[in-house]
Amino acid sequence: MGPNTVTGTSRIQRRRAWADGFTLIELLVVVSLVIILASIGMAQYRSGVTRAQEAVLKEDLYRLRDVIDQFYADKQKYPQTLEELVEGQYLRAIPKDPFTGSADTWQLIQAEPDPANPTAELGVVDVKSGSDKKALDGSTYSEW
Repeated sequence: MGPNTVTGTSRIQRRRAWADGFTLIELLVVVSLVIILASIGMAQYRSGVTRAQEAVLKEDLYRLRDVIDQFYADKQKYPQTLEELVEGQYLRAIPKDPFTGSADTWQLIQAEPDPANPTAELGVVDVKSGSDKKALDGSTYSEW
């Protein structure tokens, strides 16, 4: 009889019992790692979505400002509203602000009165986002 006959278990039986499943500590370690990786992935996803929205906002602002300049070059006056740009076929449609989700929330910057021509119509000289949210760089979108 071997040295393990006193306890009643052989070396083979102990190996089988150990190989039958995972210990609680092993499961906790694995679950913790999965949670950590999932939270890192979610953070990257959210910042990626925000970066994409910021890129869309920059492009929309660039296009709107360019179209306002084209309108002024053609008609020697600024448009009264953004809808006038659509009516004049400078735009197909007014883009939605990616942070407010609406085309009606753009902040319109009116032109300053011209002292040389006080009767001239004032119009939209610039456009900004209507969102008060903070950008990834710390500025607000309405400052862009």
